Amino acid sequence: MSLQHALLGVLEARPMSGYDLVQFFDSSAGWIWAAPQSQIYPTLRRMERAGLISGDDERRGPKLTRTVYSVTEQGLEELNRWLSAPHAPTPARDPFLVQALNFDMIEADQAHAVLEQFIGEQEKAAAEAEAHRDRLLAKDTMLLKERLTRRDPADHDRVARIKAHVFAGIAAVARTRVEWAREGQRLLTGD
Repeated sequence: MSLQHALLGVLEARPMSGYDLVQFFDSSAGWIWAAPQSQIYPTLRRMERAGLISGDDERRGPKLTRTVYSVTEQGLEELNRWLSAPHAPTPARDPFLVQALNFDMIEADQAHAVLEQFIGEQEKAAAEAEAHRDRLLAKDTMLLKERLTRRDPADHDRVARIKAHVFAGIAAVARTRVEWAREGQRLLTGD
């Protein structure tokens, strides 16, 4: 996946400025795709040059303007092409797993403490994902509300369930990682 496809998916719901997109990726979307400001703005310029989005200047005061981006027909075609195609899994690159693989090199209590912190982080991630899942099921997120304004009302529940399912999966993975880490703690103590 590329940042381009993540941006197309968000902009399909509603036009946004670069600033709006940075704020969005710093909040909820960061759970499934992280994108720093330093990547968003250059990607938007490339996408505009490629005809995938169009930018319109919007006046924000007597001297201030901002560019608001919308998906073009070509951008929708690219997004649909990408969504419809199977993709190879991404290679695993998890620094924590590399760390855990080498816990035999440090004292058990040190490794136990690292796992305890990891458990706390994963429990927090699971709770946040479950809360977001619940907001999606209630159709109570800004982007989903805007997306649903252009969808058949008979399809609203299905769309919300599809989106909520992603966050249910994120929570399930985090909860599985908690159990895995607890098993690692037991292994460290010989239980």
